Amino acid sequence: MIQAMERHPMDAYLRTDRLPHIWCPGCGLGTIVHCFLIGLLKSGLNPDKVAVVSGIGCTGRAAGYIKLDSFHTTHGRAIPFATGLKLANPDLKVVVISGDGDIVSIGGNHFIHAARRNIDLTVLCVNNFNYGMTGGQLGPTTPLTARTTTSPYGNYEQPFNIPYLAAASGAVYVARWTAYHVTRLQKAITEALLKKGFSLVEAISPCPTVYGRLNRMPTGLEHMKYYKDNSLIKEGADPREVDIKLNGQIVCGKFVDIERPTFTDLRNETLRQHKDK
Repeated sequence: MIQAMERHPMDAYLRTDRLPHIWCPGCGLGTIVHCFLIGLLKSGLNPDKVAVVSGIGCTGRAAGYIKLDSFHTTHGRAIPFATGLKLANPDLKVVVISGDGDIVSIGGNHFIHAARRNIDLTVLCVNNFNYGMTGGQLGPTTPLTARTTTSPYGNYEQPFNIPYLAAASGAVYVARWTAYHVTRLQKAITEALLKKGFSLVEAISPCPTVYGRLNRMPTGLEHMKYYKDNSLIKEGADPREVDIKLNGQIVCGKFVDIERPTFTDLRNETLRQHKDK
């Protein structure tokens, strides 16, 4: 008798009817989604109480592959959508999974204000240094002098330092890892999911098809070697000092882990005081 094929442990959390995925060979997104699912499992959260929201872009496709309540929103609007979801149903754990272009470019205003308000969200920002889905254009995190399809002579715009942006805006948990640091990324995601308040995990990911090809790293393996050789693990580093330079060091670690009241906590306290009058 032919035995039934064993299921992969992640099958219960993936929309397997939509696989194989559309991501390019060498892209880090498959690895990062796997890290998210392992991080979710280790958190002990009830999957029926977890919702994933994404915007548009390569990373935005993740919501369509994850077998949770998931929402694929318009470009740059994942965080306000997630905010509404959290305020309407405070019992949900709401996670935003999207790219650097979606979250800190067109969605940058929403990012800083959600962190300022300390909305109870976990944001997994996958940073591949360009707009990968739409042709490899210059993005808000493209390193200085890096080439993209819209900066063929090299970027001269100062890029965002995402951990510093998050910390300065009020995030209570901020960490950065690369697609090479699988175990550490999983742990950071678990910690962020269990953190009350606005938590941010930046995941540096290869984009060999466009960004990598234009910057002499056209394969995923070359990116992985670069991450291995050039990552500096520095827990508790000052977020102001973790800028990423082209072919330079990538400072990784957990940079912020603090406590402060969430938006919902303060709102409920205000309502209680008003009611008691």
